[in-house]
Amino acid sequence: MISELTQSDFHKCLGIINEQGQLEAQAIVTGVNPGRIFVDNTTTPKSGLIWLGNNDGFIFIGDESNERFNKELNDFIDQVITPEAKRIGIEWFEMVGNHPKWNNTIELLFKHRKLGSWLQRVYMLREENYRHERVPMLEQGYKVHKITKLLFENNNNSIENIDFLHSKVLEFWRTPDSFFAEGIGYCIVHNNEIVSVCFSGFVFENIHCIDIETLEAHQGKKLAQKIAHSFVKDCFENNMVPYWDCMEVNEPSIAVAENLGFSNIFKYLGYEFSF
Repeated sequence: MISELTQSDFHKCLGIINEQGQLEAQAIVTGVNPGRIFVDNTTTPKSGLIWLGNNDGFIFIGDESNERFNKELNDFIDQVITPEAKRIGIEWFEMVGNHPKWNNTIELLFKHRKLGSWLQRVYMLREENYRHERVPMLEQGYKVHKITKLLFENNNNSIENIDFLHSKVLEFWRTPDSFFAEGIGYCIVHNNEIVSVCFSGFVFENIHCIDIETLEAHQGKKLAQKIAHSFVKDCFENNMVPYWDCMEVNEPSIAVAENLGFSNIFKYLGYEFSF
């Protein structure tokens, strides 16, 4: 029977996650970022399913050939996951395998569903490869700020759309304090509004997975590139490693990463079907 682990038992999955797999799985299993884990056995799990705390999908971990786990998956998704997902407005079951052997299993298990797929790229940046000379100039009126507690709390109401920053950070972190304890971030302000953010979405040890977003009205001004430089410099000053995960079809994101000197370290398949 597939059961949910309590957070205090997440450590039982340390032995079944792929150390060369997605950073998100390691961040959740180690308790840094929020998430839920469902396993075949709550005492000695062999296989599991991680539900990312930011509701950005699911990661299969452990033994991909575990018949006990696999034969229950479809019913579990239909009876447990689907109602909860629909209640919070999620319409797609988006999943990845923590190692490539999961791909065949996913394709077999869900062959009766309309299964779509896409390719993800994972990048990392080493300090010796960082192209620091490529920092763009900002148009007049745009200014980079570090995301501090003072800025986040906005007690003087100087930021008119502070809810944008709050919602972004709390997508990935249980509380603002947990973000400030583990992560770093920068934003660009224009006319008292935050128009671009770049911060640690997931963290494992000294590796920081970047989440970056620029409001549509301000895109095309190299804001993402500028703010990513600020983030990367802070990482290197504090012995941290920047990590970038994006869809292969996301050409603007890839262009920003490669312009800074990030190297593609691996690719993985993602799958989806509608609930």
